[in-house]
Amino acid sequence: MDSLGEWSWPGRAAEAVEALPLPPAWVPAVPQRLEPLASGAAGAAAGGSGARDEQRANPRLVALVTLIAGLIAACCALLIMHGPGGFERVLGTGDSTPARVVSPPSAGAVAAPAPLPTLIAGERDAAGSAIDNAGFTSAALGGEGSFHVYLPPGFAATSRRYPVLYLLHGNEQRATAFLQLGLQHELDRMIAAHEVPPLIAVMIQGGKGANNWRDHGSRGYESYVIEVQGLIDRMLPTQPDRAARAIAGDSMGGYGAMNVALGNPRRFSIVESWLGFFNGLEDELAAARGVIQREGLHAYVYGGAQDPIADPSENAPFAAKLREAGASAHSAVYAGGHTMQTLEAHLHHMLLYVGRSLLENQRTAAAAQKPAAVAAP
Repeated sequence: MDSLGEWSWPGRAAEAVEALPLPPAWVPAVPQRLEPLASGAAGAAAGGSGARDEQRANPRLVALVTLIAGLIAACCALLIMHGPGGFERVLGTGDSTPARVVSPPSAGAVAAPAPLPTLIAGERDAAGSAIDNAGFTSAALGGEGSFHVYLPPGFAATSRRYPVLYLLHGNEQRATAFLQLGLQHELDRMIAAHEVPPLIAVMIQGGKGANNWRDHGSRGYESYVIEVQGLIDRMLPTQPDRAARAIAGDSMGGYGAMNVALGNPRRFSIVESWLGFFNGLEDELAAARGVIQREGLHAYVYGGAQDPIADPSENAPFAAKLREAGASAHSAVYAGGHTMQTLEAHLHHMLLYVGRSLLENQRTAAAAQKPAAVAAP
């Protein structure tokens, strides 16, 4: 598979860009102290706060339960007021006294969490990692959703909790495109070499066509990503907080990863765009600026010098805008086109950046938890 789909934005700049054979040397800036997010009960462990991040109960179910509770309360009140013949008098068969209005309960009932999908175990490779998969009925899509999960070597034999990398594919791709790039083998090797911490990688299967991983009409693809993230935190032993979540994608998925990260800034602390776009994300970046300034954001964006679809000259200016907002952001333009070969050539660099950023987040959080040194008298 050489093509990533015919997906592009109008107005591609014609300026020449410089092809860099190697990734730029980065020194991750230490972000400001990460304020811990309230995780709540297990069902709320999806993390995050703010109106856009909150998990909401099914509104129809809440309304139905509230109505039933209100009717029961009204009936009880009528029996107390009017005695055994209260029902007939209210209906007008015995008394003309108007019925008393009974207010519904002030506290609405909360719907139980949706049942979790079944994770179907896949075969393990020689290193001991596995690619499992699951399907479920997605409320965001109004139909079927699915994802594949990379589980690192030793996953079944440990009680540790893992950071998570979410991956969004390009137009007309399958989620398994990341496996075609060699994701499983590369993560196996890098974990064994201690280049990245043991982590879970979730490859989300999107829909057909250029949906851009955005909410539109009856199909909420951005909400779908958040829906999957919430399920993963309930299904697997994750570290359910912002500092331990990364999101990346290629082509349309690169745009989608940036859109989801900026649209839900309390959920993701690391974002990468591979051969992606940034058009129309100025409002999302402006809205996320406060969170980025307080809690930091690691970002890496890159393009291909010979890419006829995704404009490589967009990467450096957008990285600069991210830095202006307070992020530790880096960009690059590599030799190559809008192809799987370009993605495969830089998969190692991108996973390395995720690993370094996760470790930086861990060190920052640990330093913030240490008690301040007491000065000697």
